[in-house]
Amino acid sequence: MSQYLLELASLMAIFAFAIVSPGADLAMVMRQSIVHGRRPAIITSFGIGTSLMFHVTYTILGLGLIISQSIYLFNIVKWCGVAYLIYIGIKALRAGQTEIKVERAEGAEPAKSQSAAKAFGLGFAANALNPKPVFFFLSIFSTVVSAHTPILIKFGYGLVMASCLILWFVGVSLFMTTPRMRAAFTRASKWIDRMSGVVFIALGLKLATEKAA
Repeated sequence: MSQYLLELASLMAIFAFAIVSPGADLAMVMRQSIVHGRRPAIITSFGIGTSLMFHVTYTILGLGLIISQSIYLFNIVKWCGVAYLIYIGIKALRAGQTEIKVERAEGAEPAKSQSAAKAFGLGFAANALNPKPVFFFLSIFSTVVSAHTPILIKFGYGLVMASCLILWFVGVSLFMTTPRMRAAFTRASKWIDRMSGVVFIALGLKLATEKAA
């Protein structure tokens, strides 16, 4: 049990950087809050979190299959993960200050009420159709989680991660659309990117030394 708690803590420590880093999901939730209101934004947050489980599911099942069937294929996937982690790490280190501008144009008419299904679908599709989580989750699960950890435990990790992602974006929906909070996040974004860059590069180097067995 202590081994699984350590794996979960390691996953969440890494995932925390991915959650708070500025990106398309954050911009969408903020836009939903400003244009359509908090309720659609919160529903969109649940769509994003549900989509994360989609990525986690095929990552866990696919990685397990690769490990059990072919060390050669595992090494191919591993080195793709190494390259991706180092790439996003360098990109994050080189990133400047991020400012998210999603204000409604002056004089524009308020947007029509958005259905719950549409709000959920926007969040789910935005995350599910993003190719970046493919290597991200494959990389961190390869790095942190043992190949011998039961699949149900791995799915439990995914549920915790999805829940935290939903809570973060619900928080964004409630608090971060005010001008003061948006400005504070903009000022901090450069340092968030720099810390993320160091973490991702370190993960890439660690993954390079990992073996399937």
